[in-house]
Amino acid sequence: MFSYIKGSLEEVSGDRIVVEAGNIGYDIAIPLSAAERLPHTGSEIKVYTYLQVREDGLSLFGFLSRHDLEMFRQLIGVNGIGPKAALGILSSLSPDSLRMAIIAGDAKAIAKAPGVGVKTAQRIILDLKDKISPEDILEEVLAEPQDLEIGQEKEAVREAIEALVALGYSSSESAKAVKRVEATPDMTAEEVLKASLKFLVF
Repeated sequence: MFSYIKGSLEEVSGDRIVVEAGNIGYDIAIPLSAAERLPHTGSEIKVYTYLQVREDGLSLFGFLSRHDLEMFRQLIGVNGIGPKAALGILSSLSPDSLRMAIIAGDAKAIAKAPGVGVKTAQRIILDLKDKISPEDILEEVLAEPQDLEIGQEKEAVREAIEALVALGYSSSESAKAVKRVEATPDMTAEEVLKASLKFLVF
């Protein structure tokens, strides 16, 4: 029903925000990991939403990017994971950290979320591991407006990740190291690779 809501951020209260759009205040539940990235109250904000329809009412869940909303949708597609449980997981782990945990098969990291046991964490990994790649972890970062020559930079990042994996590092380790590099559009894959190595060695 709602793809996104764009308006003024009127209230922030823990894991809930109120966004005013068209003279209507929308009460939206957000993961705590997103709350840390919110702009100041009164600023314009665009929130990508998921509407849960139940007999006892409607609930809106919001995210700061389509990429994060997609992670939420993938989670609720796992048997036994509802919207509230998915929000709890994304409050304990940022979407990128969750993707890394899934790629690495790190059930213990996912099980730290409230109400999520090791068996549920293992089910999440089993169901989603084939749906997530290291490039997914970097996609949102590379899509930032300041990245002017996005195609060239993204290709350099992909090649750097592939090179690190070829050197024996895991996909998760490689993606995490490359993400820490402040890549610029004119950097080559070799330069990204060299910059990434210091985060793996030290």
